[in-house]
Amino acid sequence: MNEENYSAKQLADAIVEGIQDKKGTNIAILDLSKLDNTICQYFVICDGESTTQVDAIADGIEDYVRKHLGDKPNHVEGRENALWILLDYFDVVVHVFHKDQRGFYNLEELWADAKRTDIENLF
Repeated sequence: MNEENYSAKQLADAIVEGIQDKKGTNIAILDLSKLDNTICQYFVICDGESTTQVDAIADGIEDYVRKHLGDKPNHVEGRENALWILLDYFDVVVHVFHKDQRGFYNLEELWADAKRTDIENLF
C-alpha cells in the first residue's frame, strides 16, 4: 500500500469518486478517527439499486483507486451475492449495499458517535 503518498481522507474522497462514476447513491462518510478502538479511520457507505449495480460500484471503486492512487483493497468480501460488498483498504473500509439491505444493517446508527458527512446524489 502507498500510505505515505496519500492520506486516508484522500483515499475516502477517491472512493466517493469511484462510487459516483457508477451512480451509487446515498453516500455517507463516517469519520471514526476520533473514536476509541476503531478498526479504521473512515467508513464509506453507499447503496445501489440491484446486485448488478452493487457489483459494478465495487468494481468502479477498485478501478478508480487503482488508477488514481495506485492502490488496491487488502480484502474484499460479499462478491458472491452482491447484497453487501465490503472493500477493506486498511484505513478506509467501504460498504456497498443493495438498497434493501442497507437499512437492515444500519451501520450509520451503530456508529452514531462518528462524524457523518453525507454526499449529495449527483442525479
